[in-house]
Amino acid sequence: MAVERVLSGMRPTGNLHLGHYHGVLKNWVKLQHEHECLFFVADWHALTTHYDTSEVIEESVWEMVIDWLAAGVDPANATIFIQSRVPEHAELHTLLSMITPLSWLERVPTYKDQQEKLASKDLSTYGFLGYPLLQSADILIYKASQVPVGEDQIPHIEFTREIARRFNHIYGREPGFEAKALAAIKKLGGKRGAFYEEMRTAYQETGDEEALASARAMIDEQQGLSLGDKERLLGYLEGGGKIILPEPDYKLTPASKMPGLDGQKMSKSYNNTISLREAPDVVAKKIKTMPTDPARIRRTDPGDPAKCPVWQLHEVYSDEARQQWVQQGCKSAGIGCIECKTPVIDAVMAELAPIQARAAQYAEDPTLVKNVVAEGCERARKLARETMRDVREVMGLSYS
Repeated sequence: MAVERVLSGMRPTGNLHLGHYHGVLKNWVKLQHEHECLFFVADWHALTTHYDTSEVIEESVWEMVIDWLAAGVDPANATIFIQSRVPEHAELHTLLSMITPLSWLERVPTYKDQQEKLASKDLSTYGFLGYPLLQSADILIYKASQVPVGEDQIPHIEFTREIARRFNHIYGREPGFEAKALAAIKKLGGKRGAFYEEMRTAYQETGDEEALASARAMIDEQQGLSLGDKERLLGYLEGGGKIILPEPDYKLTPASKMPGLDGQKMSKSYNNTISLREAPDVVAKKIKTMPTDPARIRRTDPGDPAKCPVWQLHEVYSDEARQQWVQQGCKSAGIGCIECKTPVIDAVMAELAPIQARAAQYAEDPTLVKNVVAEGCERARKLARETMRDVREVMGLSYS
């Protein structure tokens, strides 16, 4: 089978916090051991909403990469790069914009949602309307097969699939495609060629998805075929043309269960975060001053953990025995709120300590961090250039 390539990015718009760690970074650390992974700093995406405060982006780029490395993202197992250092993203975005109907962009659900949420900013810009297409270019330029996203981002992946389909439909009709596809079938040899034909018929006549998967797997395993022949066989299999930009799938990220200090989702916009490099005394103070069940005015008043944001943190950090201690102690007024908060403070600090120690090492050696990114940009750019060579060729822009 072909290697699963995973792509994911993050906008550099401020300090990373525990919500990012539990919602994204822990997942990246796991994925880097299972797939080929590319993780990028989405600085152009940050400009779509922070175009008038771009100094935030500049300050955040290197700090964010340090946080990634400190959280366990390993440059030996993943490619870490900055979007704007691979200008091919912008070229593919421009070329895809030529075939993208305006109505497709206007119907992306997050377009109107974000405009309402960020009403104080003027987001009636060309860049903001087009950011889902830039996201598509980010994904398609690496021919990524999996994109880890939260539920709200699924429409963006569906949009990317539509763009890839439209591009392949318009430009995948190379002259003599069918003759070249039939010649590629012959190269498979008699037995495999017959198997391919059988699977193709089963898929095209009855929509047999298993036949499609079997034929794809067989094509992937062929060492002697050129990439062009493999793409022709894949395109011919589905009844289309050559597949230049493969359609990605989304990989649903487990929802982050990390609540903010007020019980809402942890987010910078709610001002309820604990950042990954928060000083221990600040962490302690933030948790000690968290609101609790309003019914517990005095120490002797019983409370209900379900009405207390601190309980949500116990659900993340405490084992079953500790959770039972909280439930019983709170409901009987056997423990006070500070007593209840202390194990949470200890657990958060224990989680942050190794991250902060690693972050300090990287912060002391900025050259190391810059080298990691420079190497990642080079690797990413090599892949991006290969895709752009194919894209220019089918669009008639190679002028050879």
